[in-house]
Amino acid sequence: MISMQDEIARRISAAWPDAQVEVQIDGNRALIVVTSGHFDGLSRVARQQAVYAFVEDMIADGRLHAVTIRASVPNA
Repeated sequence: MISMQDEIARRISAAWPDAQVEVQIDGNRALIVVTSGHFDGLSRVARQQAVYAFVEDMIADGRLHAVTIRASVPNA
């Protein structure tokens, strides 16, 4: 069975192959750090919303309770 940490990283990497992804899970809380060219031109909020979409189902079904997202553009 794949860990939640690996599942989140896999989802993001599959959609954005250029992304550098780091996921840390502590109980039902996650820290997701993503650096990707996909974010170029997006506001901070839009970047967070884009990443949030990958874990929305995990929040809805209770696997995750809190998510901290750090999303940035490479070399920015």
